[in-house]
Amino acid sequence: MRTRKTTYFMLKSLFFRGFLFIILAISVIVQGCSVEQFIPEGELLYEGADLEVASDTVLKNKAGLEGQLKSVLRPAPNGKILGMRPGLYFYYKAQREKPGFINKFLNKKLGEEPVYLSDVETLEMEKLLLNRLENNGFFYSNATSSETKDEENKTGKVSYRVDVTNPYDISSYQVVSDSLLVYQDIQNKLDESILKEGMRFNLNAFKAERNRIDNQLKNKGYYNFNPGFLIFEADTNRYEKRKLDMYIKLKKDVPVKSVIPYRISSVNIYPNYAGVEDTTLTSPDRFAEKNFYQNDTFFKPKRLDPFVLIEKGQFYNPEISKNTSRRLGSIGVYKFINIQYKEKDTLPSDSLGQLEANIYLAPLNKYALRAELQGVTKSNGFAGPTIQGTFTNRNIFKGGETLNLSAKAGYEIQTGGGANATAGKSTLLLGVNADLLFPRLLFPININEDWFEYSIPRTKVSLGVDYLNRTGLYTLLSGTSTFGYVWQANKYVSHEMNPISINYVNLAKTTPEFKTILDNNPFLKASFDQQFISGLTYSFTYNGMVDTGNTHQFYANINFDTAGNSLGLISGSSSGEPKKFIGLEFAQYAKIDGDFRYHFNFGKDQKIATRLFAGIGVPYGNSDVLPYTKQYFSGGPYSVRAFQIRSLGPGTYKPTKEGTVSSFFDQTGNMRLEANIEYRFPIFGIVKGAFFGDAGNIWNTSNSGPDEGKFTSDWFNQLGIGVGTGIRIDIQSFVIRFDLAAPIHDPKLDKGQRWDFNLNQPVFNFAIGYPF
Repeated sequence: MRTRKTTYFMLKSLFFRGFLFIILAISVIVQGCSVEQFIPEGELLYEGADLEVASDTVLKNKAGLEGQLKSVLRPAPNGKILGMRPGLYFYYKAQREKPGFINKFLNKKLGEEPVYLSDVETLEMEKLLLNRLENNGFFYSNATSSETKDEENKTGKVSYRVDVTNPYDISSYQVVSDSLLVYQDIQNKLDESILKEGMRFNLNAFKAERNRIDNQLKNKGYYNFNPGFLIFEADTNRYEKRKLDMYIKLKKDVPVKSVIPYRISSVNIYPNYAGVEDTTLTSPDRFAEKNFYQNDTFFKPKRLDPFVLIEKGQFYNPEISKNTSRRLGSIGVYKFINIQYKEKDTLPSDSLGQLEANIYLAPLNKYALRAELQGVTKSNGFAGPTIQGTFTNRNIFKGGETLNLSAKAGYEIQTGGGANATAGKSTLLLGVNADLLFPRLLFPININEDWFEYSIPRTKVSLGVDYLNRTGLYTLLSGTSTFGYVWQANKYVSHEMNPISINYVNLAKTTPEFKTILDNNPFLKASFDQQFISGLTYSFTYNGMVDTGNTHQFYANINFDTAGNSLGLISGSSSGEPKKFIGLEFAQYAKIDGDFRYHFNFGKDQKIATRLFAGIGVPYGNSDVLPYTKQYFSGGPYSVRAFQIRSLGPGTYKPTKEGTVSSFFDQTGNMRLEANIEYRFPIFGIVKGAFFGDAGNIWNTSNSGPDEGKFTSDWFNQLGIGVGTGIRIDIQSFVIRFDLAAPIHDPKLDKGQRWDFNLNQPVFNFAIGYPF
């Protein structure tokens, strides 16, 4: 115990000292980053440019126009940190005759080549500004520039001024009349145009309009069309003021095949494509007007057909091709999916072309064996090595099914949670699991899978057995079985529902110490007595984080879990006795929680990340308390980081002996509220930094647990609040996280003493991955 405790505090001390050292080092470097002495004679360091936009009339969206104009100004000046230029300083230091290893290294990682006033080509910038103005409808404008020099500080800057004229506005937008069918198809969707009456002339809008028309025509079968075939014409003759009529038409000499739609004449599918055309495949299997070319039945046509949305007689549509490719990829059997179209012979006089659709599917290896050695950190504070082996059998029933058989063994040690607790600080975990995935919906009622436009729901059947030994406390044997569905509704939304979810837990062996804990806590004992959980689970996820380039990102995960309802209807009991099923007392409860996140991205690799979590579980009927595994706890690296694992709450509860095994089990609840905010920023390379604040707690809404843990109207004053800072090593989304936090509001203290910024005992958190 002493060795573990000493190691923990050594790590915390080293991290704290290392963080202070980094701040001190940066401060020293910044103070010494004066670069005036290195600037060559006759040169002035470029400090950037100012831009003034002048007009005789009020400009619409002047800020947007200024932003566009500023974006073209070149070159960019050297970067500054707190008014200094460390990148430039490291560059100059590395140019000396004998720069040394450190200066070379710092220049390679952080150095910047100097940008001088003489590097600025003002005449070219003036031309570029006028070009951008013309692209936005401001024709016949004027641009000038002037230089400001500070010989004393060896710096200079450029000031640009643009005098803009009144812009040209679109008065009308029409399609040129012509007898070709393609003109009629363009006209039919003109109401969806990007170009609107009264809109300012904008070259980017014209390009976007051409792409819109191209996409529209492609979806109507125009296989050979491209946006370069379209041209805009403007007419200003009807107007004295700056207005124009816009016309869209085809260029001259556009190929005939580009202005006729194409139909699919045949669909050929190669379910076991090896990379070259197999000339021995002469007689395909016909199913649903599709040709399946395979010598032996690798994939049953009946099972593969629902994933293919391309049908004979359809007009060519790239969106259907994209959806088909995504569907086929979701099966989990294929590594390459290649959809090619081949033109059939078409005469110049034909008004309709013919396409042959060929779908080449290259399968993954049928059998796979994977072994993993993992360093695991969990939200309950346990960390340690785990080895896991998985055997995979793909397409086991020739319908895209996948069987996964896995076995694992792990040994974990709890890295926090109280220095005085010895028992239960280490865990041995053994487990075996079997998953069978069906890439279709197994349901008693037949559901047309074409109704699921984005992807077809998958059915998952799981069976697992685990052995867990918490040293000095107990041994648990548990078995789980689930039957459910996973559905990716669109790019952002997914659903997971398990109408059958069974969990059996057997407290096989307990130590005298743990028996004493159970005897002293009847509610905890009841949570272990109810060994059988049978119910339904549902999870909804909206993940806007997939759009990594967005300024605003949202994420929401809502989980619902209920158990014991069906068993309660069919089970009986003696008066006053809990109901049982096949001799086992079962749990009854309903539980719902939500995890909501918002990320605001700004600057370069900087973001404000926020999170709100709320959850409650209500026992009823057969249960007076939630099963122990379903209860909430607070504190730790994925929760309120200024408090150790399970050391916060419930409510204002304070254990008689903090850090003991009994307090570890006492500090749970059936209700949880948490809020987190974090500012993340780059330091250098793969090293990132963060400042954060966390607030939250757990409570009990029933008579279970200590009286101080009951949820009341004073809950806001019972929040545990902490702040801290952290360093993260981010290696291609694999994140090693070190956080150091201190409480500023501790609810277990007496009123009047809870607000205290306690820096004497900061809490060190080590984890894998970002907290939210």
